[in-house]
Amino acid sequence: MEISPYYEKKVQCLNCKKEFPTLKVRSKFIKVDHTETDFQPIYADDVNALYYNVFVCEHCGFSFTEDFTKYFAPGVQEDIKTQITEKWIHHDFKGERTIFQAIQAYKLAFLCGSIKKEKFVATAGLTLRLAWLYRSLNNTGQEERFMKMSRDLYMESYSNEDYSATQMSDVRIMYMIAELSRRIGDIENATRFFSKVIEKQSHGGEAKIIDMAKEQWTLIREEKARQV
Repeated sequence: MEISPYYEKKVQCLNCKKEFPTLKVRSKFIKVDHTETDFQPIYADDVNALYYNVFVCEHCGFSFTEDFTKYFAPGVQEDIKTQITEKWIHHDFKGERTIFQAIQAYKLAFLCGSIKKEKFVATAGLTLRLAWLYRSLNNTGQEERFMKMSRDLYMESYSNEDYSATQMSDVRIMYMIAELSRRIGDIENATRFFSKVIEKQSHGGEAKIIDMAKEQWTLIREEKARQV
């Protein structure tokens, strides 16, 4: 019997605590052909693990990822109830997802994360993935809109240092600010933050990201030289 790339997983909702099923991709079926300069994974076949990062509770509508914290500030669950649950029309996200269902799931998670006041680094990751999904649809308008949102949220995260105690290092977050700035045409911030990344090379570590920053910094300089 042929093994499906997907398996069903039971997830407990962070908000209402009820369980619901969701699909995940078996790791042996996740084949990345290459990665873009903003870390978008380009998959070698039709199995796109990005589609399944968001868990959508079928009971209350609360949508979240593994990056969300379990803590709810006082009053937040009441806000979720009025803004999400009371307006929730039952959607089935537990099967295989289309790109449009994936986009819908990420937008729901972004809304929930914003109401819950999740860390900026977490909501930046959601908007970045929305940019990637729109990129794969060749929708440059929406791609740029979500890249800018992501860049601004990473800037907030960098200023507040709310990425500490996450997998995101200061080198990586500065690189993301720089690369997303470059992609949306904000060359001033791109130059400033690529320089900050390159300055970190004397500290050791993160060598691959520092090399990527140098490559992008060279691209900007070449572009500027062409415009003179």
